[in-house]
Amino acid sequence: MLRWELQLRELVEAALVEVGVQRLDVEFVVERPQNEGFGEFSTNAALVLGKRLGKSPRDFASELIGTSAFSTFPFTQGYEVAGPGFINFKMKPVHLHMQVLEVLEEGEASFGRVDVGRNEKVQVEFVSANPTGPLHIGNGWWAAYGDALSRVLMRSGYDVSKEYYVNDTGGQIRSLGESILARKEGSEPPEGGYLGDYVVELARKYDGTLDVETTGRWAAERIIEEIKTSLENFGVEFDVWYSQASIEESGAVEETISELDAKGYVYELDGALWLRSSDIGDSRDRVLRKSNGDFTYLAGDIAYHRNKFLVRGFDRVIDIFGADHHGQVASQKAAMYALGIDPIRLEILLGQMVSVVESNQVVKMSKRAGTSIPLSFVVDKLGVSATRILCLSSSLDKATVLDLTKALEKSMENPAYYVQYAHARIASLLRMAVQKEVSVRELSVEELLVLEHPREIKLMKDITLLPEVVETAAKERAPHKVATWLKGVASSFHGFYHDCPVLADSLSEEIVQSRLALVRATQIALRVGLELVGADAVEEM
Repeated sequence: MLRWELQLRELVEAALVEVGVQRLDVEFVVERPQNEGFGEFSTNAALVLGKRLGKSPRDFASELIGTSAFSTFPFTQGYEVAGPGFINFKMKPVHLHMQVLEVLEEGEASFGRVDVGRNEKVQVEFVSANPTGPLHIGNGWWAAYGDALSRVLMRSGYDVSKEYYVNDTGGQIRSLGESILARKEGSEPPEGGYLGDYVVELARKYDGTLDVETTGRWAAERIIEEIKTSLENFGVEFDVWYSQASIEESGAVEETISELDAKGYVYELDGALWLRSSDIGDSRDRVLRKSNGDFTYLAGDIAYHRNKFLVRGFDRVIDIFGADHHGQVASQKAAMYALGIDPIRLEILLGQMVSVVESNQVVKMSKRAGTSIPLSFVVDKLGVSATRILCLSSSLDKATVLDLTKALEKSMENPAYYVQYAHARIASLLRMAVQKEVSVRELSVEELLVLEHPREIKLMKDITLLPEVVETAAKERAPHKVATWLKGVASSFHGFYHDCPVLADSLSEEIVQSRLALVRATQIALRVGLELVGADAVEEM
């Protein structure tokens, strides 16, 4: 799709040549100003280049505006020198009409695609909840985020693999086994065990040996199948389910520690093996193998990430963890450095706490305490699409409170309902056009110029922003920006729907066809945005 920032950059560069100024290796930007009153675009070219040339940036900006390059550019209606030397561009509405036609030409398959990824091979690991109980809504929140981020990255030109790391060994599995055996004997689980009703149900079904590890593994296998089903029902599918036990049983942990030792990053103290992580960015050294011979979780995680980079060859790895993993960030990055992997290739994104309010009571998410609200329960109440949109209503690093009562309301105050209702209205309009035997035809830019109502201009602006939103969401790892854009487009469409009738008998064919074109472009944009967040484009509500 035509990117006007690039067109305006070429305009500025042509003006610089016209006044005899070289770029001087100084970078300038053309971007959208935060305040729409400043115009559609703005550049700091005169500000950064004027200083280097020893000229007043404001005077230099005026000099650039006076060039023939600026005066003959056909898509601007005016320029303004602002602040210390910014140039603001006031665009003619035709630049929007041209983009609306591009949306219609590109369709859902191509609109909103960018190529910032350049086929970089990226692995996104998310959810990875211990198989010690059903997924709760907090896990679902991160599932929605990780899946939407993967979709955004794929639309931005990355080669993405989605992975779930199954923690199917270690202390939590033994604790699960102890809890099930205790329930089977009619006793309470031990201190620190698992208290949920699902443990009672598993105890009823278990008829194996009384070995804690065996019992825990048996239960984990069944829980992981339930987790897979819950995620599939939530529209989240993983390319790889990677077993922690497989890492340990393959000897990869010992191999990884040997490699670290050979590089001089391992030492022994008090019978334990330590990583010299404090030498490479961590706050302190970390234990890799305890004095009793057991490997730590960190050792397994380092081996797992070594596998990601050095065995499977990912260019970049994005891990999405809960905030309780904060202490692991520096150690993992230090370990990657020690293994000869640039730590910048490992991105660890931390999600904050998710709480649910039901009947005016805040429910804390705890599998051990048996107080968590299952993801499947929320999805059953709200539906997949509404839950996905709500999960992306804020950024990952913001603590979130989900009010189930408000989320169930079918009103314009509910963001999920608001967005889906916009698409349902579009579908209704297009069905009505068929009923009225209004044939939709292809239009030229000149024919679209009749779209000049403020509501039409606003809607055109908003839908054509999607490629930029996708690019920003990919670069910033912020898929919630797509959800925010969806709400903005929905708002603009509802305003357009109210003030700009599409199929009224009193309208000229020119207006009907132009507004139908805008409606169809909006439908394409909404469908792409909804697909990116994993929500359905409903036909009626």
